[in-house]
Amino acid sequence: MNEERLAHYENFPVASWLCPRHLREPITAIYLFARTADDVADEGEVEAEARLHALADMQNLLKACAHPHMDAFASLPINFQRLGLAIERFGLPIQLFTDLLDAFRLDVEMTQAGKTHPDARSVLGYCSKSANPIGRLLLQLYGITDDHSLNQSDDICTALQLANFWQDLSLDIPRGRHYLHDEQCLQHGVSRDMLLRQRDTAETQQLIRSCVATARATMLRGAPLTKIVPGRAGWELRLVVQGGLRILEKIETLQHATLSQRPKLGRWDVLVMAWRSLWM
Repeated sequence: MNEERLAHYENFPVASWLCPRHLREPITAIYLFARTADDVADEGEVEAEARLHALADMQNLLKACAHPHMDAFASLPINFQRLGLAIERFGLPIQLFTDLLDAFRLDVEMTQAGKTHPDARSVLGYCSKSANPIGRLLLQLYGITDDHSLNQSDDICTALQLANFWQDLSLDIPRGRHYLHDEQCLQHGVSRDMLLRQRDTAETQQLIRSCVATARATMLRGAPLTKIVPGRAGWELRLVVQGGLRILEKIETLQHATLSQRPKLGRWDVLVMAWRSLWM
């Protein structure tokens, strides 16, 4: 696993020039861990049991890397050594990394079993483990640990995860990943068969419209955190927030037809995000 894999995390700038130099190493270590686990869970042709076994191996490596002074630490892969040093230096909670692994494990198990999320609580519970730990870990690096800020971070990360879900419907559904939960599908008169056919109808577009509205409201609820995070990191967080909001706008521009097409951010969008960040 090398740093070029970090490019896959579209919504999170990683160890960029906006980050203080002394935090670039721990930030990179955190994202390498998260990206590796995500890739393990998402290996296209690898059997589900093999993926779950690989995630279990990562859990064991995580436990070992939390003890940098033990002899076994020197035999760990370099990425886990880097992570262990970051955990020790900044007091990063191991449970947050475990939550990430739990989320990826759940993804594999649900896809394998053909299961769907029954309601919003289930989807948000998944986001609380698949996305929110990243924000909490980054805040820990900056010494921000009050509950209000952590909750705002959770809102931002959940909103980013939701925006990514609704952006990637045309890719996720054929792979058996369903984040549109049963309750909202029933509410809008959308069957699973309609989603599998990936045809954009008035019903599916209204369903996705409501999803976009929820994601935007969640993002705006967390956005004031950008004024609390200090220095260049605050500016980077502004770009992250604006990136999520811009994706939601792109979905709207497509008339919420993301069952059949995937919106992307281009150079112009980056300029728009930068301009809006200045005025937050």
